[in-house]
Amino acid sequence: MKKTLVIVVHPAIENSVVNQRWLQELSLYPEQFTLHNVHQAYPDGNIDVAKEQALVEAHGNVVLQFPMYWFNCPPLMKKWLDEVLAYGWAYGTGGEAFKGRKVALGVTAGINEPDFTPEGKWGHTLAQLLAPFDVTFNYVQAEGRQLFAFYGAEYGDAEPAYAERVGQSAVEYARFLSAL
Repeated sequence: MKKTLVIVVHPAIENSVVNQRWLQELSLYPEQFTLHNVHQAYPDGNIDVAKEQALVEAHGNVVLQFPMYWFNCPPLMKKWLDEVLAYGWAYGTGGEAFKGRKVALGVTAGINEPDFTPEGKWGHTLAQLLAPFDVTFNYVQAEGRQLFAFYGAEYGDAEPAYAERVGQSAVEYARFLSAL
């Protein structure tokens, strides 16, 4: 079985408690996961498309891990999608790189989960806000478009059991990715 590629896009990962803890947990299983930090690989933001495509091709499943930024993905994640998912490779004539490949999202949200409901403060679920990813994955014929989310990341200092909740989410995230 091929390993799962976890593509991490976080412009300030050194300040992210949750994303760092998730990566720490996944690093315990190097036989299952390849962790690829796009900001670290391309600090100038210039993506080597051929290298990224080869990395995807060398793996089985693909996970996109990022924090929500203004109810969307960080800009470099969008750039990665725009450039790497090229015509003739990911879609279109001869474009079958993702066909049948399982994909998932690992997302951290600063806002608490009750605010991400139709009745909540923002009137939309996280899944609704991430619908463009579902459409994209469907367009490139990927399978298993699933979401793993951590809510309330920006309120950690005010939550007594935050470290425990983060640790538990890391274990659950690794389990979730192992089951793809």
